[in-house]
Amino acid sequence: MRSFTRDELKAYDGREGRPAYIAFMGKVYDVSGSMLWQNGFHQGLHQAGQDLSPFLKQAPHGAGLLSKFHLVGDLID
Repeated sequence: MRSFTRDELKAYDGREGRPAYIAFMGKVYDVSGSMLWQNGFHQGLHQAGQDLSPFLKQAPHGAGLLSKFHLVGDLID
């Protein structure tokens, strides 16, 4: 497992062939393989490479959905 700062996480935005990583509650997940994260964008609302913890309350799904994705590290401040 790797530790990511918020600035390091920004590099994993899913654009131009880069992996798409998102953070939630201090954990970093690889969502690159998801059809819902094409080119690092999710539903036209969210960009990969960010901590999406504040936004999950608004999502039509719960945090359990993230268990489907590979955990790649921890988000550190």
